[in-house]
Amino acid sequence: MKYFAFLLLFISTLSCAQDKVPIAGDTEFQRQTNSDFKDASKSPLKAKDLKTFKGLDFFKFDSIYVVKATLKRTPNSKWFKMQTTTSRLSNERVFGVVTFQLQGQTFNLNVYQGKDVIKEDGFEDYLFLPFLDNTNGEETYGGGRYIDLTIPEGDTIEIDFNKAYNPYCAYNEKYSCPIVPRVNYLDTDVRAGVKVFKKK
Repeated sequence: MKYFAFLLLFISTLSCAQDKVPIAGDTEFQRQTNSDFKDASKSPLKAKDLKTFKGLDFFKFDSIYVVKATLKRTPNSKWFKMQTTTSRLSNERVFGVVTFQLQGQTFNLNVYQGKDVIKEDGFEDYLFLPFLDNTNGEETYGGGRYIDLTIPEGDTIEIDFNKAYNPYCAYNEKYSCPIVPRVNYLDTDVRAGVKVFKKK
C-alpha cells in the first residue's frame, strides 16, 4: 500500500455489470465506495468481513455539508513527519488553511499535501483533508475521517463532507493511516459521509 484510503476514490473503476446484486448507495460516491469495498482486489476489509459485506453505512446526503471555503495557501510551510497508526511516518506539509461556515459557525482546517503522493501520476494536485468532529467514537470512527481534495486554480475550494470516509485502519489494523492532527478538530456534529464500521 503506497499511501492510504485516497486510492479508494481515484484509481478504481466501477464494474456494476459484473455484480448480480445492485451496488447499495444513494449517491455516486456511496455506490463507488461500496463497489470498491466489495472488490477483493481493492477492499481493505478482512476476509471474514468481506464475506458478509453488503454495503457501508452512510449518513443521508445533506447539501448543508457542501461548503464553499476560502483557501489561504502557505507556500513556505516545511515538510514534517505526520504520525500514523503504525511506526511509519508520513511526509506532509500544510498546503494551506481553509476557512468556511458550517451550521452558523466559522471553522478553519489545515489542508495537507503528501510529499510521496504528489510524485505519483495523477496525484500531482492531490490534497488531504483529515478532520475530527463531535460524532467520533459514537456515530463515526473514533480516529476521525478524511476528505480528498484537488488544488483549485483560485482561492476558493468546495468541501463536500458527504464524501468524508474512514481511514483503512478503521477496517483492518494492518494498514498504516495518518493520525488526524488535533488542530483539525471541528467542535460540531458532522453528520455526513461514512458512519462507523461495525466489525463482525
